[in-house]
Parts: sequence; structure tokens; C-alpha cells
Amino acid sequence: MGSEFSPSVRACLPLCALVLETAFVLIFCFFTSYNDSANNQTLTENSQVFQDITIMAALGLGFLTSSFPKNSWSSVAFNLFILAIGVQWAVLLDGFLNKFSSGKIVIELSSIQLATMSAMSVLISVGAVLGKTNLLQLMMMALVEVTAFSVMMMVSDRVFNVDNHTSMMHIHVFAAYFGLAVAWCLSSSQPKEKQREVKTAKGPDLFAMLGTLFLWIFWPNFNSALLSIENKRKAVFNTYYALAVSSVTATSVSAAAHPEGKISMTHIHSAVLAGGVAVGASCHLISSPWPAMLVGLLAGLISVGGAKCLPVGFHRMLMVHYAFGLPGLLGEITYITLMALQASQNQDTTNCYQIFLNMGILSFVMIMSLASGFLTGSILRLQIWKAPGVNKYYYDQDFWKFPHLADEF
Repeated sequence: MGSEFSPSVRACLPLCALVLETAFVLIFCFFTSYNDSANNQTLTENSQVFQDITIMAALGLGFLTSSFPKNSWSSVAFNLFILAIGVQWAVLLDGFLNKFSSGKIVIELSSIQLATMSAMSVLISVGAVLGKTNLLQLMMMALVEVTAFSVMMMVSDRVFNVDNHTSMMHIHVFAAYFGLAVAWCLSSSQPKEKQREVKTAKGPDLFAMLGTLFLWIFWPNFNSALLSIENKRKAVFNTYYALAVSSVTATSVSAAAHPEGKISMTHIHSAVLAGGVAVGASCHLISSPWPAMLVGLLAGLISVGGAKCLPVGFHRMLMVHYAFGLPGLLGEITYITLMALQASQNQDTTNCYQIFLNMGILSFVMIMSLASGFLTGSILRLQIWKAPGVNKYYYDQDFWKFPHLADEF
């Protein structure tokens, strides 16, 4: 059977991707160099963290979005493509915005690590639009979102004087609402049969659970990656406690919410990780296990409650909201609350100012994510992208060759 993938897009995708990659090669050639004076011990320590974060990005977030059986190939492979584009662009953006004083971007392992974490914002966002977009649209989305996220990080650093860790922990809120804004712009009504098919498809849930497991295992390293040595220990411990409690909460509440006491895999996908998301901003400030466990409990309840209320046909789009958006907002509120408690105990007016500043930063992140998301969505709605038709949503065969299928997928 002939491919439904438009010939104009088949011609445009390779051309655009290769032109973009050629531009990257030329920029790296003339404007970058390696740091040859790096300490070997530091390199070894950073290498392990970098490896863990790459596994989270490529395997964890890749498999997490593979819950639809006829869209699983695209979910995993498109994520890898987006990650590769996003990391290269993020390295260059960070270099030009923050490290270009000498006329060269000096690349260290920490540069690629930070770029990988920045590119993960796109991998979270595309969970809301995968299956409704083609690879050309996702490439454009990656370039715009990484740019917006890098600008947000730069403004947080230069204007609000926020450290890298706190800025990076805004990734969940930023990515979730960026993705929802894009999805809203691209949304269109689906046929009832397509809604039923999306709702009842359960085959690849095991692969999505595999992604959840990868993320669960390595999330403590993600939350502690940009912290100083003295704060890493508390960050790892508190993230683990929050993840453990959110896992128990997700399983228990999912069973309690079902009339027959059965556990929903959809709830597990979204809620098991909620504790790690929610505790990220404040993981180094919590000095005892129980507050982190309480945050994990609340995050699990919020995530399962949200997933339980998902309307038919919007499962994938709103799962981003309840898996990353709401737990991320809970994490920001927790961070501001801890800052307020510290201010009241120390009677420090500087901390009071910091509280209002953090509220302003959160507002800025929300505005930045929604504005850039709506702009991106408006661009991706243009006919030049040749997006899949509504009847072809969540079909791999529009993009992949299936030798064993003669007529239909």
C-alpha cells in the first residue's frame, strides 16, 4: 500500500534535517572547543551522572510515551531524534548566551549534561502531541522549546539571580504547560471510533511501565545533578523517600478508586513519578525524611485523582498535566513554603523578599511556557507541515516501513 505520508513532507523532512545538522556542524567547527584541563576525578563523577540522565531521557521518557500500540515505534524513535537535535541546540544556546566571552564556546561534560536536561523539557512536552504530529513538526517544536527554556534559564540567572538547580527544577511546570498549549492549538475532534480505540488500547503498557522504571531508578540523580557536593546527599535521600511514598500511594489509591479493587496501569504511569517531580525544587532544603514523604503522598494523590478524571480522547495530552504539571506546581509551592518557614524562624527580611521573588519567578515561568507554547502551536497548525489527518492519529504506518504488512496496519 502506498504511504499516506505526503510526498512533499518526505522531500522536506530529509532536506530540513540535513540542512540543520550541517549548520550545527559548521557552528561547532568554528565556535567551539574542548576543555582539555578538566580534572580526571571530577570527569569520572560527572560521567556517571551524565550517563544516568541520558538513560532517563532516551529510555525513560522514550518508553513512557509508548502506551498506544499503533504509535509505539514513533513514540520511542521520535523521542531519540528530538533528544539528539535538542542536545546539540541546547549546547550552542547555553554557550552563546552564557559562555561566549572569549569568542569560543568551551565544551565540558557538564555542558552536555545541562543540555541533555534542557532537552528533556521537549521530551516531556511532546507527550501531549505525539501521534498527532509528524517528525518535521516535532523538530520545529524542539528548536523553539529549547530556545524558550534556555532564555528562561538565562533570565532566571541574570535577572532573578536564581541558581542552576532551582531554574532547572522549573522544567516540569514549563514543559507540561508548553506541551498543553501546543496540544490545545493542534486539537481537533476525533471520530468516536478513534476515541474508543485510544481508550481501550493496553498492549504496550508494559513498555510504558519500563520507561517508568527507568525514570524511577535514576530520578534521584536528576534532582541532585546540579547541586553542590554537600547538598547532593540530602537531595538523593529525599527524592528516594518521595518516590517510594508516591509509588505506594499510587497503587493503593488506584485500587481504591476502582469498583472491583483493580489497579490501573495508567495511574501507575502518571503517579509513581509524581513524588520525584514534586520534591525536586526543595530536595536539598529538607532535613528530615518525613516532609519529603508527605510531599510524595500529596503528589501521588493529586496525580491519581487527575488521571482518574481524564476525559475520553484526551488521555495522552492530560497525562502530561497530571504527571508533571500539577506535581511540579506542588513542588514550587513546597519550595516557597519552606523558604517562608526559614524566614519566620530566622526573622530574616532577605528571605521574605526571596519568597515574593520566587512567586514572581513561578509566574514568569508559567507565562513564558504558555506564551511560547501557544506561539509554537500556532506555527505548527500551518498547512505547510502536512500534519497527519484526524483519522490517522496514533498510526505508525504513516511514518515507518512495515515489510510484513501488505495492506493495513
